[in-house]
Amino acid sequence: MSEDNKQKTRFIAIAGNIGAGKSSLTGLLAKHFKWQAYYESVDDNPYLSDFYEDMRRWSFNLQIYFLSSRFKKHKEMLNKQTSLVQDRTIYEDAEIFAKNLNDMGLMSERDYKNYRALFNEMTTYLQPPDLLVYLRAQVPTLVRQIQQRGRKYENTIRIDYLERLNLLYEDWIDRYPYEKLIIDTDDIDYVNKQEDLGKVIDLVDQRLFGLFN
Repeated sequence: MSEDNKQKTRFIAIAGNIGAGKSSLTGLLAKHFKWQAYYESVDDNPYLSDFYEDMRRWSFNLQIYFLSSRFKKHKEMLNKQTSLVQDRTIYEDAEIFAKNLNDMGLMSERDYKNYRALFNEMTTYLQPPDLLVYLRAQVPTLVRQIQQRGRKYENTIRIDYLERLNLLYEDWIDRYPYEKLIIDTDDIDYVNKQEDLGKVIDLVDQRLFGLFN
């Protein structure tokens, strides 16, 4: 690996379903590589708890809020002259969450078309991550980790909702056209087991700093 390759700024993003462990891995990778971490904003979201109580009423509002805030953050990150790790991407908003709401009849076709048009226009101005890390997890793993973190507004999330999201994630990651790394997380614990974290770090390191990168 050349010295130039070592010093080049990198932008990686962590993708995955609710409870997949994105925030944890974002922090661990940022600490290891000494990069800046950008986390998904949930605590200051004015629509999230209302959405989980009444998805049909608040779906469009929630998705527009996410789209706007993530577009702003993505632009901010691209202007940074430093390497960074992002917790969840703007692409997941459209490809997973808004699409699922439309498929379930919880976002009208009119609202969804309006949302997609806005998303398509916004993303023409954005550079994709150098590497997308997709955390694949089965629903029992997601449920366990959601319960462990204990966010009150997530108590009403249904199993079938998580299952639908997983199917959409698998479809999207198969079509994702840029550099990606898929990590199956059901049988690893990179938060509590240093050996498992080391394996994940090695995989990321190879993709970013391998001989031909």
